[in-house]
Amino acid sequence: MALSTINKSIFSSPFIPKLTTNPTKHHNNFIHIPKVSSTPYTTYLETEFSGHGASFTSLGNSCVVKLRLNNGSSATVMLPSGLVTSYKAPMWHGGLLELLHTNVSEDGDGDGDGVVIRGGVSVEFRCEGSGVGWCPSVWDVWSVGGSLDESVRVELISTNPEDKIEFKHIITLQQDAITSEIMITNSRSSPLQLTGSIIGHLAISTPEAAYALGLDRSSYYVKPPVFSNFSIVPPDVNKNDSGWVQSGFKHFLSGWGRGNRKDGLSDEEGEGEEEDSYKHLTEKLSLIYTSAPRNFTIMDRGKRNSVVVGREGFNELYLFSPGSSHKPYGKYSFLCVGQAALLKPVTIGPESEWRGVQHLHNPNS
Repeated sequence: MALSTINKSIFSSPFIPKLTTNPTKHHNNFIHIPKVSSTPYTTYLETEFSGHGASFTSLGNSCVVKLRLNNGSSATVMLPSGLVTSYKAPMWHGGLLELLHTNVSEDGDGDGDGVVIRGGVSVEFRCEGSGVGWCPSVWDVWSVGGSLDESVRVELISTNPEDKIEFKHIITLQQDAITSEIMITNSRSSPLQLTGSIIGHLAISTPEAAYALGLDRSSYYVKPPVFSNFSIVPPDVNKNDSGWVQSGFKHFLSGWGRGNRKDGLSDEEGEGEEEDSYKHLTEKLSLIYTSAPRNFTIMDRGKRNSVVVGREGFNELYLFSPGSSHKPYGKYSFLCVGQAALLKPVTIGPESEWRGVQHLHNPNS
């Protein structure tokens, strides 16, 4: 399943998973993701996991997981894609503000039977090792917990039973933050190499009004943009200029952004050190920082809000701006941030586990 598709057949079998002895958790082994029709599957999830601030509804042939707290914070997750399509947080003015950016468009099949959703927060990873190359893409609910007053957590799971790899995506909604945590368990007798990123599309009024605070003295590499199945691609990124360059499960678009940089670099790629503690994001940019602080801030003067972006486990930070040439508050009013392992893969040893986290903190309430 490449995209989060509504009103398309995602679940193909009428099989409904059997209830386990523990109603909030599957058995502790590798499981096959159940493929079921949306309505029975949603009914099963509602029966097994409802409460704790989580609810499940059918939307076409997809399942929508809604997380909500008493202070008004909410988030929405699509199954089976695992895409976080919404995070609404309380603001200083007393209302709620959507902090993620998504686009909804017609599906790529051209049959008019559904639409696809791009943007939000997605996990885009590839595990490689001796005899294995696998990308988790289909997610099932593993457990749900929490309380309406403090936080609610939903754990998603994707497994490769034959190669003994378990991948969890844990989404936690707190009163003033949302976190996306990944946990990879390598039960093989040989190591795995993990490449990829937790990619977040942050909603802004326009890059002209957006600033990154706290990245000064951070080393970076200028790289072509990272595009995944859920990426929102601006119209001035011309795919026909030099074609797609395939890199594992990622697509890197070469030739984009030439002549638009202010750092004096004449080639497509380069490296440098951030000099500005108050970095204006009005220009097109695609950077991978290798020594960025664990927390930095994206400020939007247009919406008068900010988001503190934090990470754990990852050593790299990906930052992408489409530039301010697009309509304010429009389809391309976003910034991409990614807690990443793009330049240097993470090594997960035999019979080992690795954890990485992205935090999006709202300091505006």
